[in-house]
Amino acid sequence: MELRFESSKNEVSRMTTKELRSNFLVEDLIQIDKINLVYTMYDRMILGGVTPVHTAIALSNEEELKSKYFLERREIGIINTGGKGKIKADGQSYEMETLSCLYLGKGTQEVTFESIDVNNPATYFLLSTPAHQTYPNTLFTKEHALPVQLGSAENVNTRTIYKYIHGEGIQSCQLVMGLTVLSEGNIWNTMPAHTHTRRSEAYFYFQVKENNAVFHIMGDPSETRHLVIKNQEAIISPPWSVHSGAGTASYAFIWAMGGENQDFTDMDFIPINNLK
Repeated sequence: MELRFESSKNEVSRMTTKELRSNFLVEDLIQIDKINLVYTMYDRMILGGVTPVHTAIALSNEEELKSKYFLERREIGIINTGGKGKIKADGQSYEMETLSCLYLGKGTQEVTFESIDVNNPATYFLLSTPAHQTYPNTLFTKEHALPVQLGSAENVNTRTIYKYIHGEGIQSCQLVMGLTVLSEGNIWNTMPAHTHTRRSEAYFYFQVKENNAVFHIMGDPSETRHLVIKNQEAIISPPWSVHSGAGTASYAFIWAMGGENQDFTDMDFIPINNLK
């Protein structure tokens, strides 16, 4: 498990592109038959990914956690962005349709990831946060998430929001998780941009078409930076940073947060005229 430490606004303002990418971009997160994990000190989130093809892949304990098992003091949200899969948690099997989300609460000891069809394998993105209370393991399909249409064609941001783990959905200790799918021909997400100093966030971009990219905007609102993102890459977003983006074509992304509250609307919007 890779460890990443925090960077202040002042440090980020002086970073080169290479330094920005090494601190905030997670490349090669999704690999066949291998689970990759990144532990960030921002709200002590752990993000990870795996595509199981030839064998079931276990969520193994990590030395850095100093725990008996991975979820001894943690909870986790898992979204499948690939073909049909199956997750087993303490003997219970959960069928994972495309865009389904599984929440596993504190105390779940054994977790394995599988694919149903090796020719169309599941691809799992996961985010884990510390937990101090146990909530029941819960599976939601994208239909359970009560999708909401937002944006407009005029602003090139027509999109569908799926909210899975939040105050009115799957219950958790502090984790918030969902995803956004942009309609064909739309490219902008989360504009006007916002910050929320009470929560850190991670983004996982997928359905980014071949030979396309997403320009992810980050940094202090008065001094923004950008990172060029390819398919199945993730971003760590500090609480003080804006997080928005525009693609060269439509795409989708998972958003996942941990922090002080679970209020989805807790956003400090930045007027477009104030961005620099």
